[in-house]
Amino acid sequence: MSARNKPQSTTPEFRRAMRVPFIVFMALMALLGSNVLLGILHFKYAGFVEAGITGVMVLTVLLFSMELTKEPPIIRFFGALSFLWVGIMFTMTLVDYMTR
Repeated sequence: MSARNKPQSTTPEFRRAMRVPFIVFMALMALLGSNVLLGILHFKYAGFVEAGITGVMVLTVLLFSMELTKEPPIIRFFGALSFLWVGIMFTMTLVDYMTR
């Protein structure tokens, strides 16, 4: 089998390129599992710990999946601003739901 017919998924370049996304995926799954476990176990400050874990998950998505560290400052600014806006919208929805 020649190098041209070799599947791309077995090349060292492909494996090297997929290393960071795979590690990020596994980290997000571990954080999700810890969030679910904290939801099952009811201890006093579980909500604050879950919010912190969720913040770490958001930062992981921003920095690694969206690759904002490699973008110009204006793109980073608007990327962070968009997640801030989504947070504001979720907060407003939660306040509306809790006051009814």
